Amino acid sequence: MKSWWIRTRGGATALELREVAAPVPAEGEILLRVEAAALNRGEFIPRYRVEGVTACGVEAAGVVEAVGAGVVGVRPGDRIMGRARASFAEYALMHAFDAIPVPDRLSWTQAAAVPLAFLVTYDMLYAYGHLQAGETMLVTGVSSGVGVACLQTGLLLGARVIGTSGSAAKLARLKELGLDAGVCTRGPDFAAAVHAWTAGGGVDLAVNNVGGTVFAECLRALAFKGRLATVGSVDGVLKCELDLDALHSKRLELFGVSNKLTTPAQRAATVNGFKRDLLPAFAAGHISPVVDRVFGFSELPAAKKYMESDAQVGRIVVTLA
Repeated sequence: MKSWWIRTRGGATALELREVAAPVPAEGEILLRVEAAALNRGEFIPRYRVEGVTACGVEAAGVVEAVGAGVVGVRPGDRIMGRARASFAEYALMHAFDAIPVPDRLSWTQAAAVPLAFLVTYDMLYAYGHLQAGETMLVTGVSSGVGVACLQTGLLLGARVIGTSGSAAKLARLKELGLDAGVCTRGPDFAAAVHAWTAGGGVDLAVNNVGGTVFAECLRALAFKGRLATVGSVDGVLKCELDLDALHSKRLELFGVSNKLTTPAQRAATVNGFKRDLLPAFAAGHISPVVDRVFGFSELPAAKKYMESDAQVGRIVVTLA
């Protein structure tokens, strides 16, 4: 089968297309015939990777080709989306607990845009952030895949959403999706605008998609008993200021979201929560994944280049159709 691999060397990443044997599902695994797979920025950032060559792709949507021993509830022929290893390929493996049924109304490209962005969002807004109807949420980097997922999920929950972006055009597009207010900036200078929009109250939940450069400003934007979720560090800044006086006097909650150290049971719990609380919204049409651009399988290097240009709103997807 054809499979894309990523080479990391000298602080840069490059893609290589290889011909390799199709994988075989082990116990508890599913072999997926990939129809579409989405790009994730973190996978292509050199500082997140070790030197060498590895198969790439971390999520996909497709048809179940075969299942390993012990797999129940999933059969060959089922339409599935979810986390999948080495998913920029004709076939990919996934753990059975990662399998999410694809609602009939979703195309393959839409389905591929769901798993990671909305599973991370589920953790931030449901499991840890406890976002409620009538609350206000700030999303930095709101035009990113996770940013748009946060916007759509926040609106579903009945929250008001403020977003930041360095592009006024992107903010205008997102206001068509329901963004309540946008702050056009790439820097840590949005707290004053947030407090003005909230009549001085601040936001109940802030999502930091950017990293250390905006951490302190997100803290300043929080209301009493506000929560701050940190999910990304695309700016490469891993150290930042922490205002301890604000932390204890305003009774703030700070948490991070990553799957790097989670156990299979913890990942399965997130998937099950998503299927219970959010998947019905996709099936009913209350949420439609935002796919900015679709590339062919052979065009993955061009898709990577487009992603690195920071031009997209939502997800970038590669299709094998």
